[in-house]
Amino acid sequence: MQACIKTIEPILLVGYNLSMSFENNRTFELWSSFMPRRKEITNTISSDLYCVQEYEPNVTFNNTTPFIKWATAPVTHFNSVPNNMHTITIPSGLYAVFTYKGLPSNFAKTFNHIFFEWLPNSIYQLDNRPHFEILGSKYKNNDPTSEEDIYIPIKLKD
Repeated sequence: MQACIKTIEPILLVGYNLSMSFENNRTFELWSSFMPRRKEITNTISSDLYCVQEYEPNVTFNNTTPFIKWATAPVTHFNSVPNNMHTITIPSGLYAVFTYKGLPSNFAKTFNHIFFEWLPNSIYQLDNRPHFEILGSKYKNNDPTSEEDIYIPIKLKD
């Protein structure tokens, strides 16, 4: 699996978030609450959806690693946020981008490849910014032909 290295500009997002871990995965609950209300976000810039994860600095990944996961839509501004929704800004920076094809249940293999093979053998290290996936036109929920782009925040190794 190859990475494409990209510098992104800030991204403004509106949606919901929940605290969870890999062991206590609440992704279904998160997206089930967001999807019925996503049309209330009136200033979206595309039909893409963003799944964002916020980890503690110097994270060590294991089944109990806590993180905050977001179900969001990209917006032009934060002037009209629907009731009970929240905002997050993904700051500009360098990202390693991977395309994942397959079922969500098979994602662990890709996750392990990125963090335990690709990253340690690259000239980069993890940076302390949000991680995210873009669920675009090729994303099909629970379909083996589904595709999504995975963005991992990186910086050159110290």
